[in-house]
Formats: sequence, structure tokens, C-alpha cells
Amino acid sequence: MDWQDYLAPLSQGAWVTIELTVYSTLLGALLSFVFGIGRDAHTRLLRWLSIGYIEIFRGTSLLVQLFWLYFALPVIGQAIGVNLQLAPVTAGVLALSLNIGAYGAEVVRGALKSVPRSQHEAAVALNFTPRQRLWRIDLPQAIPEMMPPFGNLAVQNLKDTALVSLISLGDLAFRAEQIRNFTQDSTTIYTMVLLMYFGMALVLTALMKLLEHRVGRWRTEN
Repeated sequence: MDWQDYLAPLSQGAWVTIELTVYSTLLGALLSFVFGIGRDAHTRLLRWLSIGYIEIFRGTSLLVQLFWLYFALPVIGQAIGVNLQLAPVTAGVLALSLNIGAYGAEVVRGALKSVPRSQHEAAVALNFTPRQRLWRIDLPQAIPEMMPPFGNLAVQNLKDTALVSLISLGDLAFRAEQIRNFTQDSTTIYTMVLLMYFGMALVLTALMKLLEHRVGRWRTEN
């Protein structure tokens, strides 16, 4: 087989990788804001739930998290009489989202902490509620500070998608291993896969830089 023959199946796998990256990055960003803000919430229950989530998913392996959701969770479901079997794509997106969300939550928390204290004092003087201060003062100034680390997390998330091949999800890494087992052409296949991951990472980096630029311009205008 020639290298052109590998393009079609590898492209199919690359599309699955792109879908996983997009879905898990968006869901992970949502989790980042929820738990990053909750980390310093006045409500004790929300604060401790946020701390528990962040520490568990930052302190354990993504691979173990993926296996737990796909293999262990259904067993627990059977024990309590509930069907908790997840489809491979659902388990993959969920594991990636929960993992990147935990790291992103610390990014959100750090950016919110960087807002000058004088801004908070001004909010108190204007009789802002905590919610008004969050939406009108803290987040508009903190979001631009979050964008560079969020960009790094998004690229890392793209690379982490290769782990879903271990639960038989047909991403780029899974398709590459299938073809390699059939052809034994390891050098050509993995060189192509290397270049495809690199290309996707470049595109994702460019998109995150564009978003960072737009958010930074929005902060300047405001």
C-alpha cells in the first residue's frame, strides 16, 4: 500500500479527534468557570464541592479517569440496578472535559484573584452585589488574562484525545494502529499521524490566538 491509501482512514480518525477536541474543550471551559468561581464562593457546600472536584481530577491520571467512566461506572450501575453504560464517545468527551475543566478552574480562579483590590472597593462604594461585581468588574478584566493558559490547555486536550483509542473509539490514533497492524508500515503511518496532529495543533493555536486578540481588543474598548 502507498501512503495515499492511508489518507482516507486517517482522515476519518482525524475528524473524530477534532469532534472530541471541540466538544470536550467547550464543556471543559464551562466546567472551568463553574468550579473556578465556585472555588471561592461564600456558600460552603459549593466551595467544598469545587475544591473536591478540582483536587480529584487534577490529582489523578486522565487514563484512569477514562477507564473508570467506561469500565467501572457500568459495574457500579449494575450493582444499584441502574444502566450507567456510556458509549465510547460519551465516556471520552466526559473524561477529557472533566480533566481539562479541573485545570481550567484554577486558571479562572487565578485570573479572578488578579483583579486589583481597588476595583472591589469601588464596587462596594457603588453598592454592587457580589453577582454584579462578578459580571461587571471581575470577569471583564479576568477573561483576557485567562486566554493564554486556556489556549495551552486546549492544545494539550487535543493531544490527550489519543487516549480514547484505548476504549476502541475510532480516533486518529486508533485508525493509525489499525492500519499499522494490517500493513506493518510503522514509519510511514506514524509520520503521517505526527504531521496530522501537528497540523491540527497549529490550527487550534491560531484560533485561540485570534480569540485572545478579540477578547483583548474588547477589554481595551471597554
